[in-house]
Amino acid sequence: MKKVYLLMFKAFLRPFVVTFFIVMFILLMLFLFKYIDDLIGKGFEWYVILELLMYASATNVAMALPLAILLSSIMTFGSLGENYELVAIKSAGISLQKAMMPLIVTVSLLSIGAFLFSDYMLPIANWKMGSLLYDVRNQKTAFLINEGVFNNSITGYSIRVKRKDPDQTLHDVVIYERNTSSGNVNVIMAKEGKMLISDNSMFLVLKLKNGKRYEETAGGTSGTYNPRQRFMRTEFKETEQKFDLSAFNFKRTPEELFKSHYAMLNLRQLKFYRD
Repeated sequence: MKKVYLLMFKAFLRPFVVTFFIVMFILLMLFLFKYIDDLIGKGFEWYVILELLMYASATNVAMALPLAILLSSIMTFGSLGENYELVAIKSAGISLQKAMMPLIVTVSLLSIGAFLFSDYMLPIANWKMGSLLYDVRNQKTAFLINEGVFNNSITGYSIRVKRKDPDQTLHDVVIYERNTSSGNVNVIMAKEGKMLISDNSMFLVLKLKNGKRYEETAGGTSGTYNPRQRFMRTEFKETEQKFDLSAFNFKRTPEELFKSHYAMLNLRQLKFYRD
């Protein structure tokens, strides 16, 4: 009888493991397809993506486990029936219910484990993933300067270059500097520039050469925009324009802000909030 139990257990275990990881992979790909637009082009480190996928995998266990049990059970009894092993078991005087006992015990243990996982581990995984995903989706797109395209990533500035060399040398640079308080726009035009990053990666420095700066400001005390009142044009041989890149750094929101959501609570906590 032990050999029959061992046969049934081995016949179930192999397809269960395979189908479980296949379903987990499919669910993980669906997660990536759903949030791919929030992940690409933002300059995330590899460990941030890996951490997010780890939490997503933990949240998918509750969906992958029932599907894996269903598919592996169908495959197990289909294979046993195809190879006439069920017929041999019944011919030996062993009932089908008795032969299925190891699978019933295994599935029952898996069900208890799934319940404990969903009650204790899943809320933590949802909490960690929810806070991380919130920060990922609110992260600004990485700062990139492409040829012939205006870049508006830096607040208050629009930058366009006609040509960019591999050594980060820029040609025909145009910078629009917008002042939100007065509504005026200053323009910087340079024949050539060099793009540098500060040592702490907090600032972008453009060393501009052979250019002009056009500035229009409102005159008087009324605050109305009138370019005839004041216009400034400055020529320069070389100047530096510094841009703050702190907004592009990945910043984490305190995780405590997400703890009260129902998806982050276990059964005991849900009962407490219900009462």
